[in-house]
Amino acid sequence: MENAATLVIRHRIAPSDRSRYEAWLNRIVPAAAEFEGHQGVNVIRPADGEDIYTISLHFSNLEHLYGWSRSRQRQDLVDEIRPLLADNEQLEVHQGSQFWFTPSTTGAAQPPAWKQFIVTLAVIFPSTNLVPWIWHQLLPSLDGTLLGHFLTDATVVALVVYLWMPLITRALAGWLAPADRH
Repeated sequence: MENAATLVIRHRIAPSDRSRYEAWLNRIVPAAAEFEGHQGVNVIRPADGEDIYTISLHFSNLEHLYGWSRSRQRQDLVDEIRPLLADNEQLEVHQGSQFWFTPSTTGAAQPPAWKQFIVTLAVIFPSTNLVPWIWHQLLPSLDGTLLGHFLTDATVVALVVYLWMPLITRALAGWLAPADRH
């Protein structure tokens, strides 16, 4: 069974260079999406007073992740943007769902496991209860069928990966890792 993998990239960008960096993101994100196994990307832009962009690229497995991260196309695009980087890019590779709890600063500790459990449960529990109910309201004839289960599972996974976890972990960043906020 393949294990999903995430490439977390951090770039420190001066506020005066953000528009050029954003234009570069608009080119590199679609380029990554063309690679085999790509499953989406999240870009966390710097909050007020901060200068770090965090990009999480999700792939179906490590082989596909490395296919992108070591590609000539990615290297050329990174070389192009390198003059805007305040320091070297920081790369981390994670397998499974641990990327949701990757601290925004290098050297910071991950939140305790009990906090990760609470946040994950707070996202998964309502999703796994509401999504089947919604699909039942829309397509009751699919209840108990393989297609019905697929639609439910795909919807839950998409909501968790692309919407709820990025929003919740950012909203609760101070609680998850209070040492990061000085």
